[in-house]
Amino acid sequence: MSSKVRLDDDQKFSVNEASKASTYYTVLLFKSVVGNRISRSVLKSFLTYCKKDEDTRLNTAIKVYVGTRSFKDVCFQCKLASLLVKLIIKFGAKSFGGANESQLKEALKDTPQVRGFANIIKGLAEFGVRKPFVSGAPILVVWDVTYTCNLKCKHCYANAGIKLQNELTTEEAKKAIDTFYKAGVVAIAWSGGEPLLRKDIFELSKYAYDKGIYIAMATNGTLIDEGVAQKLWDSGVRFLQISLDSTDPAIHDEFRGVKGAWEKTVNAIKITSKMGFFVNVAMTVTKFNLKDVKEMIDFSEQLGAKWFMVYNFVPTGRGRQITEMDLSPEEREALLKMLYGELKNPSRKIEILTTAPQYSRIALMEEGNSKEFIFPTHFANAQLGNQLISLADFIGGCGAGRYYIAMKANGDIQPCVFLPIKVGNIKELYNSFEE
Repeated sequence: MSSKVRLDDDQKFSVNEASKASTYYTVLLFKSVVGNRISRSVLKSFLTYCKKDEDTRLNTAIKVYVGTRSFKDVCFQCKLASLLVKLIIKFGAKSFGGANESQLKEALKDTPQVRGFANIIKGLAEFGVRKPFVSGAPILVVWDVTYTCNLKCKHCYANAGIKLQNELTTEEAKKAIDTFYKAGVVAIAWSGGEPLLRKDIFELSKYAYDKGIYIAMATNGTLIDEGVAQKLWDSGVRFLQISLDSTDPAIHDEFRGVKGAWEKTVNAIKITSKMGFFVNVAMTVTKFNLKDVKEMIDFSEQLGAKWFMVYNFVPTGRGRQITEMDLSPEEREALLKMLYGELKNPSRKIEILTTAPQYSRIALMEEGNSKEFIFPTHFANAQLGNQLISLADFIGGCGAGRYYIAMKANGDIQPCVFLPIKVGNIKELYNSFEE
């Protein structure tokens, strides 16, 4: 979940035709080396368990690559795995824009990053080099752990407020975490409703965190004080998405349906930012608060947040009652251009993102043939230049059902919280979730 990536001058790719041709043929080479049946068959064998290292051969291979495990001390199959993993990294980095190997090795010393990389390799083994790419398991599970909520937000996709009577028990939730862990899920994001109203949320967070899963939470922030923030940290939560819709308390409180919400939410952002959480201020933009976006960026930066993310208003749940508040195409276009301008502002200390897929197109239109520009995606901004387009081809567009899935409080699985189509229930899939 890193943010902006910068490269030294001698590592930047030019945008002339020779460079484009070189990248194209490197991508083809990457596909031929990694995507053929023999390579995929070998990769699948690395997903098996190594008794000597008490881990999968793939994870052992990654440890060898980053230097936390000695090549001499691993078994023959793990040696073979480490050599192929190194080859994949070499060709993959060159194919998709270049990468600083020392920075990559440092990043892979972090457990969630290792799980994420292993998930990519697993995807290559199972599905080959596809466009768009399919990972071995969802990178992220957005889990509505409860639909109890202390606010009455006008746009709530979950229609939260009334408790779902058959939400998963603590033991069922832990079994779901075990299932996700075994499959290779990298991160779980608690959502709802208000996840802090679930009594066992700290227990579940610690359970998942101890397994090496990255834990995030989407919250309205009104229940967070110093004590709750400490409990969140101790349970392993590191990323907090806190919703704030305006710099004007009256506008925020009206949109959220409860007076006094703004003050508590702002206090939560201050507390958690100071404590070291990765805080993302989330703003759902409608005609109701469109004029306040620029001031919200300034305000979020002053509060210490690392990300400011504009969410598209999606008329599901209670949002169906206010469809007329959605932005027009012209308003959205102007908003995205303003956001990109703020993202490019060198004085900004905060990352500016949006769930609008048009954001990347805005970047291309604004920069033209620039040798380097910031390429915004759904989760991060990368400053790598035009050659990142080759990576974008593989990432693809919406990640629903591919890079992430959603799970309701009762265990029903959906492609996304905004795409309420049941594809199964986790209680029926404990032993067959991967399939």
